[in-house]
Amino acid sequence: MTDRPLRYEIGPIRPPNEAYSLLLRFTRNCSWNKCSFCQLYKGKRFEKRTIEEIKSDIDTVKAIYDEIKKMSVKRGFNGRITDSLVEGIFDSHTINEGYKSVAVWMYFGCKNVFIQDANSLAMKPDVIIEALQYLKGIFPSIDRVTSYARSRTIAKGVSAENLKKMKDAGLTRLHVGLESGSDTLLQYMNKGVTKEEHILCGKKVKEAGIELSEYVVLGMGGKKWWKEHALATADVLNRIDPDFIRFRTLKVLRAMPLFEKLESGDFLLPDDEDVLREERLIIENLEGITSYVKSDHILNLLEEIDGRLPPDKKRFLETIDRYFDLTDEQRLAYRFGRRSGIYRSLDDLNDELTFFRIRKSIREMEDREPGSVEKTISLLLENYI
Repeated sequence: MTDRPLRYEIGPIRPPNEAYSLLLRFTRNCSWNKCSFCQLYKGKRFEKRTIEEIKSDIDTVKAIYDEIKKMSVKRGFNGRITDSLVEGIFDSHTINEGYKSVAVWMYFGCKNVFIQDANSLAMKPDVIIEALQYLKGIFPSIDRVTSYARSRTIAKGVSAENLKKMKDAGLTRLHVGLESGSDTLLQYMNKGVTKEEHILCGKKVKEAGIELSEYVVLGMGGKKWWKEHALATADVLNRIDPDFIRFRTLKVLRAMPLFEKLESGDFLLPDDEDVLREERLIIENLEGITSYVKSDHILNLLEEIDGRLPPDKKRFLETIDRYFDLTDEQRLAYRFGRRSGIYRSLDDLNDELTFFRIRKSIREMEDREPGSVEKTISLLLENYI
């Protein structure tokens, strides 16, 4: 390893399914940064990195890659990225996060790359294309490159021709925050985009041959607008037919502008069961599409809402109905177990010993302080954001 460890920029966020991807930062922070339900980039300025900066980071990743290969040879692994090699890198106090990230990426075959931060397509298309071409030239093993993007940016500022050029340069998937299809809610949450712009964006991305993941925020309708949120969101999804529909559940933190509306009583926060009713209504109204539905985040109560439309739609609805058929005691135990990381599916309730222990913990907590279980569940959710 060099005397001065190599470093490159890594942004603060990625989708859960990009855990083993190389993270490369093309932009810093968010170009809009006004959504009421998000606190991540507040107070930070959006910046577009230059092609020189991006290429320099790619070169640094290649240098780290080469060092790790040499490390493998030196330790007798013949260039292979073994479990023990990666564990040794993670156990070292002198190796930075960049080395750890590249080591994991190499361990999984150098296949996937995620472009950061929140809206990479706000950059000039020729810069993105040149950066992608340079990346693929350095690492020809890459077969998937993904990024976050904003609907309005694509709807209003990126031509279909440039999207196709990005696809040809290596961009394979875009993650877009639909959040809601309701114009009422999009305006209330200061999303800065309309329902029709969401649809235009989705259709342009699909027509360019780029895979599309649309994110839906469950609970965004609150107690007032949950039906409008569900029906309008289903309508948008039906008109786009995205490759993936990814559910996320709303959690309001103090640092979010939405918290003030919550405190004033203007926004009425739904509970877990309100959210499930909303989710059921969305799914019930999804028609004529072939999207994969993913609940790949701990904030979602029912992780098993995961599969392909239309064949799995009936199972999704039956799973939600199965939850509501549980007793009050079972539902509370499941919610507590899920938020504690113990349960991953309703079938886990069949483990009688675990259920007994959770039920016992709930009783003891409530005996000490009535209402403490719900407070604990809320605090656990905050830790996952």
